[in-house]
Amino acid sequence: MTFEQQYCQRSDLMGTQIITRAGGKRLGVVSQIWVDVDRREVIAIGMRESMLSGVLSSTQQTMLLTSVRQIGDVILVEDDTVLEDDFNAEAYSSLINSEVITETGELLGKVRGFKFDSQDGRVESITIASIGLPQIPDQLISTYELSMEEVVSSGPDRLIVFEGAEEKLSQLTVGLLERIGIGKPPWDRGEDDDYVTAIPTPNQLSSGERVPVEPIQQQRRVPVVQETWDEDNWETAQPKQQLRAMRAEEPVYEESNWGGDSDNYETVPYEEVKVEYADEDVTKDAWADDENPKPYRAPQVNIPERKRVVEYEEETDY
Repeated sequence: MTFEQQYCQRSDLMGTQIITRAGGKRLGVVSQIWVDVDRREVIAIGMRESMLSGVLSSTQQTMLLTSVRQIGDVILVEDDTVLEDDFNAEAYSSLINSEVITETGELLGKVRGFKFDSQDGRVESITIASIGLPQIPDQLISTYELSMEEVVSSGPDRLIVFEGAEEKLSQLTVGLLERIGIGKPPWDRGEDDDYVTAIPTPNQLSSGERVPVEPIQQQRRVPVVQETWDEDNWETAQPKQQLRAMRAEEPVYEESNWGGDSDNYETVPYEEVKVEYADEDVTKDAWADDENPKPYRAPQVNIPERKRVVEYEEETDY
């Protein structure tokens, strides 16, 4: 196997004719390159009759990369037996239009191409952009190259790279929008903290114009009366305003408020209640024994008499 160049870009091989060395038979043109993402190697090459045939028909033939003998202006193989009939393309990926995100979920772009070693098929780097369609020229969008060693894991149409991988990107082309100062890389779109929204100021004064200041109205101060206290003349020591308020609050009683003439009320005679106390000698010792003790009489207890209740009567008539 001989190769004019060791590393090949996917975009350079697309549309390249595949010719047999034995009879010079044209087998087709390269229409797809299949990659084993887990092993990070190019496995097979897909071919069609022409590039336009992929639009009209979905029929595609496949051959392994190990069947290639020479890569140059054309791709040379031994003969037409290199075609694989039972190749399962669903087990592999084309990497095109796959999202590239960091471990923190930051989107870096989409894959629009890759570079691989033509001898062993090992993928060296990927080319990413904001749009993953290779049909768009590089002059319109900015493209970046990222080493395949930064890829941590892969999933369905997605590549996960290390955090901070955007700092290791090398820019390949500058897009039209970025050249005129409009476009930005995908990971810089959210960094708009420096942008300040313009606030309309219709009442803004021009430079050098004085600002009119309204005069401040002075509020009338209320004199504070300090309370003084004198034990002898406490009434005169109180402020006059406070004494007036206290006098105004005193209720006024009238005879009419008590329900009319006082002669209508009945006089209730006062009866003196007399309490009789037993004569006891308070001079004797309270703890001494009584010389003439009175016999103790127990209180009468009413205990009901128990009556015998016959539960049943014996019958004697038998």
